[in-house]
Amino acid sequence: MQGKLTVDPSNQISKIDDRVYSALIEHLGRAVYDGLYNPGNAKSDENGFRQDVVKAVKDLNIDLIRYPGGNFVSGFNWEDSVGPKEDRPTRLDLAWRSIETNQFGLHEFMKWTKQTGTRPDMAVNLGSRGIDAARNLIEYCNFPGGTYWSDLRKKNGADKPFNIKTWCLGNEMDGDWQIGHKNAEEYGRLAHETAKVMRLVDPDIDLVVSGSSTREMATFGSWEETVLDHTYDDVDYLSLHRYYGNEENDLHNFLAKSVDFDEFIGGIVSVCDAVKARKHSDKTINLALDEWNVWYHSHKQDDEATPWQQAPHLLEDHYNFEDALMVGTMLITLLKHADRVKIACLAQLVNVIAPIMTDDNGVWLQSIFFPFMQVSKYGRGVALAPKQESATYDSKDFKDVPYLDSLAVYNQEDGEVVVFAENKGEDAMDFSTDLRDLKAKEVVEATQFYGYDIKQTNEDQTMAIQPNNDVHLDGNVLSTTLQPLSWNMFRIKVSD
Repeated sequence: MQGKLTVDPSNQISKIDDRVYSALIEHLGRAVYDGLYNPGNAKSDENGFRQDVVKAVKDLNIDLIRYPGGNFVSGFNWEDSVGPKEDRPTRLDLAWRSIETNQFGLHEFMKWTKQTGTRPDMAVNLGSRGIDAARNLIEYCNFPGGTYWSDLRKKNGADKPFNIKTWCLGNEMDGDWQIGHKNAEEYGRLAHETAKVMRLVDPDIDLVVSGSSTREMATFGSWEETVLDHTYDDVDYLSLHRYYGNEENDLHNFLAKSVDFDEFIGGIVSVCDAVKARKHSDKTINLALDEWNVWYHSHKQDDEATPWQQAPHLLEDHYNFEDALMVGTMLITLLKHADRVKIACLAQLVNVIAPIMTDDNGVWLQSIFFPFMQVSKYGRGVALAPKQESATYDSKDFKDVPYLDSLAVYNQEDGEVVVFAENKGEDAMDFSTDLRDLKAKEVVEATQFYGYDIKQTNEDQTMAIQPNNDVHLDGNVLSTTLQPLSWNMFRIKVSD
């Protein structure tokens, strides 16, 4: 097969927002307890924070952490999670039918973000609660002092405000599985009024309003339109969620779902812009794709789980190699929409549909860790619109799917172009990248992730990014071979 990517530094999509490399941590299963927080474990510090997890999170170059959910937030009383630990109540978590001890709460989370070099993205409960709890929470977190809630924060050990910048107005409120589920009119009005009071406390925050939970919702599109009718002037971002699975064990159809991902994002952009036009607004609503991943392996196990446990094993997908390829092609798709997708949270981060897994002995890294790590580290700069040539295939649900998925990022400050390329085919591909007006100096790094059985997981920790030593630079053209079913990265030093 043949594949080609032409790179034009003048054809820019957008500068990539650092927040595209973010993640979700929810009080769900072993994400927090046994994951981030494990007092008494030999690898935990005096705060109970797993230091091997802290290192792995740093290796992923995560920016925002969306917290504390997820479905969990729609039944959460934030006041339960502050103050002396011995006084915090143990509650039923109805979202996941688990026991929540509240031993890891708001202050612990803020300390953990400082350790990991991440920033908080805080969700407020618009399910079982609403305006009053939200205004109290932002006063507790962001007001300097001299009021009831801000002084309580000081009493609980945080003299300076947390100054949390990004806030989510609830979670998946269109889903009837959600505690306090609402129709679009109900949620739109509540989100508007909540945004109003939160901005009265702190006018400098960014607000994310909930869009459709999935593209398959009967209200998809109309939900966004109605909610934005109420909140367009109040919020900065519209949330969207997307997960993919391979329940039918059809590799090529699975990898082709990046086409659906692309259409999904583009469709939501169209809805946002239609509301903008109808309102004669100068403001553009951007997107927060604050839940995305592969998720399907653990469904049967979760259906059989015994309820009302503390930190039960839930949503513990063990990802295989084909899942890593899917995550890679989803990452490329996200960067293709860098002009509108400004926040994206891999869901989730530790133990629960996560790249990082823990046991009593340490951390092990899942297959999906590797493409995310590379893109989050080197996908910094400007995303360039890909002009691509490739053979295509048809799958069960999709037509004319390119075997090649590729994109280049131009980091002018470092004088570097980074190319991410995935071969979705089972044959090798002769691949070239034409840098056109950029003067290529040398290939700094060339790597490939390939050669594993598509069903192989990484419990034994044998997976690794490998060097690609068969790369040639002739003038401004890089040429190489993309191995079958492979994820690839090339870093090229350039001058303009």
